[in-house]
Amino acid sequence: MRLNLLLLVAVVVSAMYLVHSQYEMRRVFVEHEKAVKEAAQLEIALERLTVERRAQATPLRVEKLARQQLQMRNPNPGITQYVTAPKLARETSQ
Repeated sequence: MRLNLLLLVAVVVSAMYLVHSQYEMRRVFVEHEKAVKEAAQLEIALERLTVERRAQATPLRVEKLARQQLQMRNPNPGITQYVTAPKLARETSQ
């Protein structure tokens, strides 16, 4: 009788552990699926932002912004000043 009761307790504990293990497995699987879905969304966002960054950095757009917002203009010889660096003593003696 005592052996039967001990075996019954062992079977019930084993069944409870099995149920708990399956529950944890399902919970972890759902968490994994959410992470995979989020990673896919982040990948799409990264591609979109990369394309957007390339579009923002085109030479024509940069030049347009430089002219409009910074009031920059092309250099012309009338306003260009050339600066020459003084020669060092070592360079002249060589």
